[in-house]
Amino acid sequence: MTEVTSPIRPVSYARPARAGRAETLRFALTHTLPAFVRGIAAPRPRMVAAFGTLGQSGWSAATLRALRARHGGAPVKIRALSGDMLVLLDRSDIAQFFAEPVERLAMDAVDKVRMLEVLEPTGVICSHGALREARREVNDHALAPDRAVHPSCAEFLTVIAEECAAATASAVLEHDALKRILQRIGRRIVLGDRAAADEDLHRGLLRLREEANWLGMRKSRNPANERLYGQLAGRLVKYAAEAPAHTLVARAQSVPEGPEFPELDPVGQAHHWLLAVDALTPVIARTLTLLAAHPAEQDAARGDDTRMRACLQESLRLYPLVPDLVRVTRAETVWRGVSYPAGTHVLVPIGFHQRDPQTVPAAELFVPGRWLDREADGDTRMAPFSHGGGRCPGDRLGLLLGSAICRELLRGRRVSTPHPLNPCRPLPGTLPPSPLHLHPH
Repeated sequence: MTEVTSPIRPVSYARPARAGRAETLRFALTHTLPAFVRGIAAPRPRMVAAFGTLGQSGWSAATLRALRARHGGAPVKIRALSGDMLVLLDRSDIAQFFAEPVERLAMDAVDKVRMLEVLEPTGVICSHGALREARREVNDHALAPDRAVHPSCAEFLTVIAEECAAATASAVLEHDALKRILQRIGRRIVLGDRAAADEDLHRGLLRLREEANWLGMRKSRNPANERLYGQLAGRLVKYAAEAPAHTLVARAQSVPEGPEFPELDPVGQAHHWLLAVDALTPVIARTLTLLAAHPAEQDAARGDDTRMRACLQESLRLYPLVPDLVRVTRAETVWRGVSYPAGTHVLVPIGFHQRDPQTVPAAELFVPGRWLDREADGDTRMAPFSHGGGRCPGDRLGLLLGSAICRELLRGRRVSTPHPLNPCRPLPGTLPPSPLHLHPH
């Protein structure tokens, strides 16, 4: 892949570059506050659409470009709700961010844990130290990130074919219908067929996720949510007891014995897996919307799994599910020759960087072919699934499921949208849900 060299040269500072009051206020109004209003744990569709209409992503990008220009690309300390936060604005610092081990640059930042512990208190992200490693081993055994093909691939593809058959009976696929399909697929591959129709389980999880949106601001937890979590956890345990061997929850329970931790809870990560499959809904919808505007790309991807995966990765580059990566230092770290103490929060606005014309070729266009380059998956300018020790262990499984669903929906059909995108113009900052029209091919 041909790289675009950033015109910004690294600058060494004797002291940290610190944002002034006006810069801090602008960052809060254009970047931080909109993220909370949109919903961090669960995006609120109306807010996402409203900010898209107002062009909020452009405000944020302008703020970050101004910070980078003003401070020469150096990491900038900004006062945030949880204290000082180091914002990384140059690709060399981002490469270091991904290279740091999780023991030094941890994923369990305070605000993130406060939000997620209502959903998955025994999950990997809400853990650290030896317990985190034990939980990660269980998670990895279920998701098989080290395998080119997931051991349960055949069973998962059967589930997808069965669930997508109903969707293609209609000429128009609405976003809510696609969401219900993904929820059923998620329940079947995570818990088994007995859970397929349990919509109440999903409604409860979504209630907790909406509550989690505000826990970064609230300093107390809601007893009603604690009770709801207990009810949902009990229901998951019952499904797990009879889950078929190919399901994720059964694989999690079959991990080889390791260190004993009473808090391990192999079933506890199931909340995360169910909601992760849910998160494929907007990814698939946006990928198909982009393919509708690129007929040649649609034809190429329909029968080529590698090409379809590249389309999904490109969709995630343009519209990442997690536009901001936040870590916290567990030991003293050095950035550009400046030392920062343990407990420093570090932010990479990856959504901005992945669409930055200064570093990414054709940054505002849909170019799936870039992901066919062998080195693209390790390119730190683009991180749909992050990199290094913090990389999402479900990346391969997510691409497997997403590409299979797209191929099933396009089997013998073409997709179009009521208001197609212009393939020659820069893509908008947000892509709201749109009905997908399926035509015989």
